[in-house]
Amino acid sequence: MSMNADKIRKLTPEQRKEKLNELRLELSKLQMQAHVGTVDNPGKIKVLRKTIARILTIENEEKRKKG
Repeated sequence: MSMNADKIRKLTPEQRKEKLNELRLELSKLQMQAHVGTVDNPGKIKVLRKTIARILTIENEEKRKKG
């Protein structure tokens, strides 16, 4: 589920918000599984966190350009 910055920049702001919500939901599910000890791929948590951070960084960059 890793997305590079170019793919994220091509998304519309609405699509980015939807993707961010999806990723956050998936991350919370994986974190719950990790606490219980039933997570299949623990490396995916790291990938999701980085992708979420990329989306938030690009959103902040665009806010600063407009403002």
